[in-house]
Amino acid sequence: MTEQKPGIEWLRSVEFDVADLAASAAFYADVWGLKVVDRTPDAVYLRGTSTEHHILVLREGATCGIRRANFGAADRRTVDELYDILRDVALAPPKNLDEPGDGYGFAFSDGESREMRVISGIGPHEKAGLRADVPVKLSHVVYASTDADAASAFYQRLGFRLRDESGRIFFLGCNQEHHCLAFGRAPVARLSHVAFDLPSIDGLMRGTGRLKAAGLTLEHGVGRHGPGNNVFAYFFDPNDIVIEYTTEMAHIDDRTYKFGGPEFWDKRVTVDEWGVAGPPTERFRTRGSRGLPELMKDKQ
Repeated sequence: MTEQKPGIEWLRSVEFDVADLAASAAFYADVWGLKVVDRTPDAVYLRGTSTEHHILVLREGATCGIRRANFGAADRRTVDELYDILRDVALAPPKNLDEPGDGYGFAFSDGESREMRVISGIGPHEKAGLRADVPVKLSHVVYASTDADAASAFYQRLGFRLRDESGRIFFLGCNQEHHCLAFGRAPVARLSHVAFDLPSIDGLMRGTGRLKAAGLTLEHGVGRHGPGNNVFAYFFDPNDIVIEYTTEMAHIDDRTYKFGGPEFWDKRVTVDEWGVAGPPTERFRTRGSRGLPELMKDKQ
């Protein structure tokens, strides 16, 4: 059992650079199921149905992909403590944020130049009316990494717990959910995918059907992963970023949960325990998020 440390406690939001801001905002609002809550001259902020102020920020950029992930800390004191740990890689000291939702935080760059930010105090929304087939919140973000072992060790200093290691992928959680961050061994460091949490399997199936009716291709799924036990359905957004509908992520009690390493997962199906998803599409296998596919070669 890994000892829990105070620090990062949840995944708040991700920020994407996109080719066409208006078209991408329309996709995420009208097709994916989020709601626009604010706009600035260069960004669109979208929420799910939870109380989180926003879970996705879109900005127009020359290169499409993830700009950074934003994580939540309980209070300003925790943010300051994390800054002390990360002082050498912090991009600036903590400060009050002048952006929709406000908050207090700082950004840092890890060993593979991924930008992350830790924020406390963002003003919450009232919970929106729950709709089964649209996202509630973010579930997890997965990166391909040239040194996944080092990435895993780095984030464990910030309160993450290593829950499982499948041989290719390190699964890290910072609360009761099995993982909200993961790193997979790969030749190049890049985004793998971002997963959005739906309320139930029925909601995920209805949402997947709605997306297919809107013209999206189901690139992989529907199936159930091994580590995390979550149900998955993968799609592309208009910028070739892999996005996932997921649900039923396993909840973990670190006092009793038994870590599963490669020797455990090598004996299990890790990608789809149900065996109904079938192989991913060729596009997903070769182009996902500018090249996730090697992570999906884990034990079928």
